[in-house]
Amino acid sequence: MKVKEIMTKNIAYVNPMSTVVEAAQLMQKHNVGAIPVCDQNGVIGLVTDRDIVVRNIAHGKSPSETPVKDVMTSQVTTISPDTDIDDATKIMSQNQIRRLPVVENNMLVGILSLGDMAADNRFDTEASKALSEISIPAKPEKLKKQ
Repeated sequence: MKVKEIMTKNIAYVNPMSTVVEAAQLMQKHNVGAIPVCDQNGVIGLVTDRDIVVRNIAHGKSPSETPVKDVMTSQVTTISPDTDIDDATKIMSQNQIRRLPVVENNMLVGILSLGDMAADNRFDTEASKALSEISIPAKPEKLKKQ
């Protein structure tokens, strides 16, 4: 089975100069945790809810004045709509990512997420395996007693 058969189509996206607030509002409107960042050349980044918190809010920057280009993840792995689902799962596992923008002729045509695979009963095992390989536990910093 190919990515194009289960990917989410009609993806909301922002441009690099959109504000963090605009990206957050799109996330809220579409109930998603990531928004692709695109310019005239295609996908150049991905901004996640975590990027907003860790790279913007935690640093005291104003979300209404900060462009997404300042907080986005710019090293984005993309796939083709004709990529096999098994290959997409391997890419997610190897790169420790939960979402893959789907690109055709340098243009965003969809996004494949672990949720897309988990929602399709045919891919329960693949989604579970990818999630377990992606979710390597992080050791949080211990809080110092005051």
